[in-house]
Amino acid sequence: MSQIDVLSVGDVVTDAFIKLQDDQAYVQENDHGKWLTMQFATKLPFDHVEIVEGVGNAGNAAVGFARLGLKTGFVTNVGGDQYGRDIINSHHTNGVDTRFIHINPDKKSNYHYVLWYKEERTILIKHEDYEYHWPHLRPDEIPKWIYFSSISKNALPFHDDLAEWLEQHEDVKLALQPGTFQIEAGAERLSRLYRRCEVLLVNREEAVKVGGGKHEDINDLFTKLHALGPRIVVITDGPDGAYASSPEGKLKMPAYPDPKPPYERTGAGDAFSLTFVAALAKGNNIQGALQWAPINSMNVVQSVGAQKGLLNEQQITELLKDAPEWYKSAPLA
Repeated sequence: MSQIDVLSVGDVVTDAFIKLQDDQAYVQENDHGKWLTMQFATKLPFDHVEIVEGVGNAGNAAVGFARLGLKTGFVTNVGGDQYGRDIINSHHTNGVDTRFIHINPDKKSNYHYVLWYKEERTILIKHEDYEYHWPHLRPDEIPKWIYFSSISKNALPFHDDLAEWLEQHEDVKLALQPGTFQIEAGAERLSRLYRRCEVLLVNREEAVKVGGGKHEDINDLFTKLHALGPRIVVITDGPDGAYASSPEGKLKMPAYPDPKPPYERTGAGDAFSLTFVAALAKGNNIQGALQWAPINSMNVVQSVGAQKGLLNEQQITELLKDAPEWYKSAPLA
């Protein structure tokens, strides 16, 4: 059996997208941020529901890697219910090696509700309380890369198990896209993983929380994050594009132009991050990875959910050929 290129690690979930009617909600902003507002204590009509299985940061990454032609495995947990079986089947259908998905017979699978208002979404989340164990990998199962992302706050000891395994397998590269609970745990608690990190992928707000740098100063953000240990740091900045920093220098990359307004934004960040790592795993350099990643991110938001719009390598290559002349990275001042 050929070596696994990427082992995606993290929680997986089924998302139920509830499409709200535009006239049944509105968004208001105050000192605490933006709030989705609906009438209280009444019955509200909605447009429709769409069910998407096998998603979440790591699940999206696994499907994206497989679609880009990488031999991909997935380390995650599901319950012993129909949702769990549907999740496994979804990943198997997408070409992901599912042998490392652990079934917890007496547990439920993660199931989230997505309030889909216009092109944005508010996700109601609940992580089931699984017992997390790093699998015993035979020599022929050891991957070239591990892509680690969002996982339950109950899984902190699992991070230590993974860190110890990585310290024993120096040739395996780690890409880390920290999720909410991992960021809340703090960089000091997860310092072994940050030190071992080949690529750290965060958005601008997450960069501040993880490294403590100044939001308005991208160079300060990079300095603080590199101090934690990662060799390559990628910071995404929504419509303003993305930035990458490595020992070879710092680059800014614009967003790929949208062919039409986004339909639904779930998974844009995941698509960017996984595609950047996939490009490196396939032998591309940082400049090439920065050109690939925004294309997949652009296409994902044209569909519902985080996986339907994920592209294969040929599709990315064709869109890259059609890119405007200005679509390329430039040195960051």
